[in-house]
Amino acid sequence: MSLPSSVDVAIIGAGAAGLGAAHALHGSRLSVIVLEARDRLGGRAWTVQASPEVTFDVGCGWLHSADKNSFVPIARQLGFELNKDLPPWRERAYGNAFPESERDDFMRAMDAFYERLWEAAQTGKDEAASSHLEPGNRWNPMIDAISTYINGCELKDMSTLDWEAYEDTNFNWRVRRGYGALIAAYGAPCPVALNCNVALIDHSDKRVHIETSRGALTADKAIVTVPTNLIAEEAIRFSPPLPAKVNAAAGLPLGVDDKVTLALDDAETFPTEGNLRGATMRTEMGTYHIRPFGQPCIEGFFGGSFARALEDAGDGAIAAQAISEIAGFLGNDIRRKLKPLYESRWARDPFARGSYSHALPGHAGDRAVLAAPVDARLFFAGEATSPTFFTTAHGARDSGERAAKEVLAALGKP
Repeated sequence: MSLPSSVDVAIIGAGAAGLGAAHALHGSRLSVIVLEARDRLGGRAWTVQASPEVTFDVGCGWLHSADKNSFVPIARQLGFELNKDLPPWRERAYGNAFPESERDDFMRAMDAFYERLWEAAQTGKDEAASSHLEPGNRWNPMIDAISTYINGCELKDMSTLDWEAYEDTNFNWRVRRGYGALIAAYGAPCPVALNCNVALIDHSDKRVHIETSRGALTADKAIVTVPTNLIAEEAIRFSPPLPAKVNAAAGLPLGVDDKVTLALDDAETFPTEGNLRGATMRTEMGTYHIRPFGQPCIEGFFGGSFARALEDAGDGAIAAQAISEIAGFLGNDIRRKLKPLYESRWARDPFARGSYSHALPGHAGDRAVLAAPVDARLFFAGEATSPTFFTTAHGARDSGERAAKEVLAALGKP
């Protein structure tokens, strides 16, 4: 849509948070515009057709805490089929790369680590999660690998209190047509200006002045929903400066998680929804989902500094690593059955610069600082501002709804 010169509310970012805010303001009789730097909706939620046979969520793919996930009723309302099968990481190991006895021993070590984290969090001291690893435990490198999948970072960069604050009900569902496709459909009715990169938010006057790549506009209120790395690195500048927001965003950096999908020949000889990973005793490792939804493919997942290093190695490095690791587990013959289709590189995405937020040790309180309104004119949302559902699309959506309610309250509207 065209860019108006003046609106009541400007929302920066058409990810789940921005779209949640736009929906919450619908019917308020306020003029609203969502400003999106990309040429699509969804932000870090993005579904692509990787091949005629393979639908691939480049970004988020799981409806975590599905029994409390606000996208579940939205999916039903929009006619998106939900899949409630257990995730592949639950007792669906394929091959002999990780024998059952080893898996059981690993899970005991993981459970004991989680228990120590919980006990440490009760003290209220916010320290590095790595300090609660059992010294010398053989599984420590793999426990650290799990952190890179969950948090996008290694345990040394993870706040104990932030880890404990996250709410997980252990219901993990999927959207057959793609989580990104669902969020794009959710956003379709919203007033969005695409290819509209915001560079400056000037709140020095009574109205907020916003400079974008498509021109300038003013607004009575602005809701900022961009990823923390953009605020911390001042890709979007505030005038006057907001050092508390910049510092809070820096304490909540986006970790890195990347995915790849590989076409699989002779797919029918492999199990549907299988899990493949090895007892590699190292943190730099991938985990693999065999034939998601029965599709002829294998999805790979990499996290933390290893994922960042693979991104730095250039296009195709993530797929090459996945194929080599799978061949190491299943034998070299499988190489001829695998072909790269699509891979993410979220740290290199200029409008994300990472995957999802984690609090650095000592910075768990920064989520509330980032979420707080400024002068009843600037409001903040995004997964990083969610107190318990951070890192998730529904946490982002709910935060956008919360920010919209703050706008309405500031305007004296019910």
